Amino acid sequence: MNRKSDLALEREEVPGLADGTSNPVTPLRTSRVSDATSAERVLAILEMFERERRPLSLKELSEYCQIPGSTCHMLVQTLLKRAYLYHTGRRKDLYPTRKLYDIGASVVANDSILQKMEPTMQELRDSTRETVILGKRHKDSIIYLEVLEGPQTVRYSARAGDSKPLHSTCIGKAILSGMRPEDIRQWLTEHPAERVTENTITTYARLMDDLQTGKRLGYFTTHGENVPDVSAVSVPLDINTESFGLAVAGPSHRIEARFDEIVRLLKEARTELIDQGIARAQH
Repeated sequence: MNRKSDLALEREEVPGLADGTSNPVTPLRTSRVSDATSAERVLAILEMFERERRPLSLKELSEYCQIPGSTCHMLVQTLLKRAYLYHTGRRKDLYPTRKLYDIGASVVANDSILQKMEPTMQELRDSTRETVILGKRHKDSIIYLEVLEGPQTVRYSARAGDSKPLHSTCIGKAILSGMRPEDIRQWLTEHPAERVTENTITTYARLMDDLQTGKRLGYFTTHGENVPDVSAVSVPLDINTESFGLAVAGPSHRIEARFDEIVRLLKEARTELIDQGIARAQH
């Protein structure tokens, strides 16, 4: 049986009734699944260009993204029509236009939280000379909302949009610290903590001890728990009733050599955000 395209799925009729007549009602569930699948496939196409960093043919997109050829052709035609892709030459290879970049830049430039926090984050990056990260919880992970990489050649590198585990990141620990112990236990039961590195904390008892220590000290740490030889420090932030984490990360030997100074600078940045009315003090 040939695999139907997303468009065909949206138009598919319910099987015939008992009297042999057809039912013209389109199944709403099928349509919603199809819409979601189409959206995922469009994103897969765009992200493939980021991964490959070169023009790609329709055949390559279909193979790399594991999208049926007819469906891939339909999606590419839509992206061409909306000027998100263009043909690069006679082979009709495809590549994104600047439209996606311009839209993204406009959206980021008007993010009210990032606009307000940017000066403090830049000052923190410059004073520590390490990578500064703002993140928050997204489902069962931490998503990086902004990353200002340190100026040194050897540094912790990440990008806005990266997703990281809750239990093995200092921002994740800052977020978890705001939960009740019984809720953390339930969460770990439903989402067993995976060992990311040999230093990752994977048990409820050790994680709770670590969180309690962090709450007492006013900051949270990781030492090679998410990335080997990388250490990080974070403080929790409450912004518009949402919980965020602000972190400094870098090679372990540098973070540990300046640990007290980095903690002081991070806490000063948090106090500055509270004094400016951007964040509020936690109780």
